Amino acid sequence: MRLLRFACGPFFVVAGLLHFVKPKTYKAIVPPYLPAPDALVFLSGVAEVGGGLGLMLPATRKRAGCWLIATLVAIFPANLHMAMNPERYPKVPGGETALKARLPLQALLIVWVFCASRRGRRSRGSDQA
Repeated sequence: MRLLRFACGPFFVVAGLLHFVKPKTYKAIVPPYLPAPDALVFLSGVAEVGGGLGLMLPATRKRAGCWLIATLVAIFPANLHMAMNPERYPKVPGGETALKARLPLQALLIVWVFCASRRGRRSRGSDQA
C-alpha cells in the first residue's frame, strides 16, 4: 500500500507533463462545447503536475489531494464525451470498450488520490498530513 501512495504523486506529474509533450492528443479529446481547448489542455497539465508535486510533500499532501480530485472531476466530461462518441477516436487502442472503461477508471483514480493524500508518513503506524 505504501508503494501505491508514493507512486501517486509521480504518476500525476508524468501525466501532467504529457499535456505539454503531446498537446494535440489532449486537445483532440476536449469536448467541442468547451471553450479554448489549448488553454484547457495547458491548465489541466499544470493542475496535474502541481497536484502530483503537492502529494509528494507532507505539508501539502491533503490540499494537493483535494486539488487533484477536483481536477479529475473537472476532466471527467472529456472521458464521458469520448465514451459517447467513440467514432471520433479511432486511434484509441481498445476502441469503444477502452473508452467506456475509462469512466470507472476515473473513479479509481479519485480513490487512489484520496488514499494517497490521507496517509501521512509517520513512525509506527500513526497518521499525519
